[in-house]
Amino acid sequence: MKFIPMIKLLEKALAGGYAVPSFCVWNAETMMTVLKSAKKLDSPVILMNGPGEFPLLSPAVMGNVACSLPFENPTPCALHLDHGDSLKQVKACMDAGYTSVMLDFSARTFNENNAALKEVVRIAHPLGITVEGELGSVGKVSDSTSEGGVVSTLTDPNEAYNYVLATGIDALAVSIGNAHGHYTKLPKLRFDILGEVYSKVKIPIVLHGGSGTPDEDIKKAVSLGVAKVNIASELNSAFRNSLKTQWNSGLNPWSPLAMHEALKQIASVVEKWIHISGSQGKA
Repeated sequence: MKFIPMIKLLEKALAGGYAVPSFCVWNAETMMTVLKSAKKLDSPVILMNGPGEFPLLSPAVMGNVACSLPFENPTPCALHLDHGDSLKQVKACMDAGYTSVMLDFSARTFNENNAALKEVVRIAHPLGITVEGELGSVGKVSDSTSEGGVVSTLTDPNEAYNYVLATGIDALAVSIGNAHGHYTKLPKLRFDILGEVYSKVKIPIVLHGGSGTPDEDIKKAVSLGVAKVNIASELNSAFRNSLKTQWNSGLNPWSPLAMHEALKQIASVVEKWIHISGSQGKA
């Protein structure tokens, strides 16, 4: 399968007034499930994974699996490194066929974050690879998620302008009250910050921690420059809960059959988020 640079999907989304949903995948089965749902609804999608998935398959193997998928005439799709934690990891994903990379230095100083992403852009852009950076740290609801910092810090619009100008990144992940994991109460998104950030940077904005965010909040965020929404926790919960239900009830004790059934629940989440993001029919 051939993946395209993520920026091509995001620029089209910005122009069309929708967002491209980005789904966490960790093996061939989850990748194929997302792609089949995307084709069914004629939607562009992004397949993403990162440090939380690489203990299962290394970047090299993950990229090889994705690029080898026997999927004919898929909808437009990018392969994205989410929350890369080192330049070494970013380079490994570039070598593995990823068409988009994120180096997450948002918990470090502004100067460290700035210098690191500038270097990623220097390497990635000549290869046609999209670069996502994060300014302001998107934290996590609880320790049940491997992503996100211990403390959330809101994105500063003026710093965002300087960051994008200095680094040349293609997409900016923001912290506006969103968080990774399962919300214990509804997030209060700072749409005022989002609007000001986008008015200054004029590049696609990324909303991490999409799982559990109310539909109306997603739609408002899209109207203010969000062109990519990340979904991970809902996929994981749907998959895990299906397996638990099957095994606790004695149904499908054979693991491949149980996985096959659980993937149906992932498909339901994917289709739900394609509708929420407004990307159906936009391939």
